[in-house]
Amino acid sequence: MTGRSREAIRLVLHVAEREHGERLDKLIASRVTGVSRSFVQQMMKRGEILVNGAPAKPAQRVRYGDRLEVSLPPAEPPVDLEPEYLPIPVIYEDDDIIVFDKPAGIVTHPAPGHERGTLVNALKAIRPDLAVQPSHRPGIVHRLDKDTSGLLVVAKTEPARLALLEQWQSRSVLKKYTALVHGIVEPDAGTIDAPISRDPREPTKMAVVPWGRPAITHFRVMERFRCATLLDVTIETGRTHQIRVHCAFIGHPVVGDQQYGGHRSFCVAVPRQFLHARSLRFRHPTTGQTIELETPLPSDLRRALASLREQEREAAACQSRA
Repeated sequence: MTGRSREAIRLVLHVAEREHGERLDKLIASRVTGVSRSFVQQMMKRGEILVNGAPAKPAQRVRYGDRLEVSLPPAEPPVDLEPEYLPIPVIYEDDDIIVFDKPAGIVTHPAPGHERGTLVNALKAIRPDLAVQPSHRPGIVHRLDKDTSGLLVVAKTEPARLALLEQWQSRSVLKKYTALVHGIVEPDAGTIDAPISRDPREPTKMAVVPWGRPAITHFRVMERFRCATLLDVTIETGRTHQIRVHCAFIGHPVVGDQQYGGHRSFCVAVPRQFLHARSLRFRHPTTGQTIELETPLPSDLRRALASLREQEREAAACQSRA
């Protein structure tokens, strides 16, 4: 721990139109990571939450455009994380953020069963002086599943983390994925609006359930094959396993996804789940400028797609000769 004094963190939030009429304690608990409603209520009593400059009241409901000021308690000192040099490309970096092109097979941050070999371990190796909260996953504002590849943003300062966190929670970030799913998706485009929560039958999985948190996925067909469809996917929300759960829900699980039905036999070899976070667009946390980044399909998915296209050509040639 350094000798610097630990200061409270001041966070400013603005109420979105969709949040009009929501209870203040519920809203803040949903927008600020790691804060419960009961803790928010305690903060209200201590005068640590202001609404348009005035102390918050118990059971207060917010209005569209309200300015919320939250004084969070001082950040905890960082825990020790083992630095590890891992082959994770950095595609963008400045004083406030660093953007990785995460390969498949790497977990975003340490968790039970994955204490080492994570992106955070790699981050500590290349940027050892980074001191951002939370201590066990410094600077992390979103994550990608272990077997999903693609773009992942990390904040290098605490103000940057809070600014990015607000963008992710207000759904102002444009997140695009490429997914190959089983079967032929009929509509050229569509939206899946189905709530997601923990699967009551299998706690290690997520599921579409009536009591789940809102989850919205948009898709557009990029290419159709005899046994699969290549989709351009955009997500408004960022629920755990959202794309995988939603695709399985409509009967088209992601190819290679062992957890949500993609383990069924497929016409070509695919080494892992065919899901790649290819594009991100967000506001820079300090300058406010638009940052738009894109990364192509990694080589393992390109090879699988090439094999699928070759198989399609061969089938079409056989059909034309028949």
